[in-house]
Amino acid sequence: TVIFDMDGLLIDSEPHWHEAANETLQYYNKKLTTEMYTKTIGLRTREFITYWFQYFNLPEMEMAFAERKILESVTEKIKRRPNIMPAVPYIFNFFKERNFKIGIASSSPANIIELVMQLCNISAIVDAFVSAEGMQYGKPHPQVYLECAEKLTASPNECICFEDSFNGMIAVKAARMKCVLVPSLAYIKDPRWAAADLKIASLQNFNDLHLNMF
Repeated sequence: TVIFDMDGLLIDSEPHWHEAANETLQYYNKKLTTEMYTKTIGLRTREFITYWFQYFNLPEMEMAFAERKILESVTEKIKRRPNIMPAVPYIFNFFKERNFKIGIASSSPANIIELVMQLCNISAIVDAFVSAEGMQYGKPHPQVYLECAEKLTASPNECICFEDSFNGMIAVKAARMKCVLVPSLAYIKDPRWAAADLKIASLQNFNDLHLNMF
């Protein structure tokens, strides 16, 4: 069984989320630097908003509006500029050819996951997807990965998971699954990635030698 994260891994959507966050924060004369934004990659939108509204001491009553604006903006940006990672067809065909069950476990809402699967042309080969949006816990909690494994009728120790963020990596390891980390090239030397079972520069680099490690 193989389970994929989505944002930053299958599509280069993190710039969309960052742009949408700053467009929304402009209402309050606030802005996130790249370093600031990176700290909260992998969180659900509501947790993201809660974190930065508390950081900037912004009114709690505005958080629902900000969350809605970000989600609307990101959806439109993905439709206009999908930015699909070039290795997506390769990695999904790789596992399909080897008869793996394939899942997606994402912090994004279900409608965005479905949109991305359509844009990536992988809807027909994804056996199950799970959104952490409505769950009690989001990443770095393992719930979204455990529920995806359950939908795929797989034991956690049978799962290989692909992630690109620190919060996602922690979620995978907490679920007792194997983690393949594909970080942004700007952060590929981050020592925190040592917790992953394997670190590669691109999905295109994963091959049978890597698979046999597990």
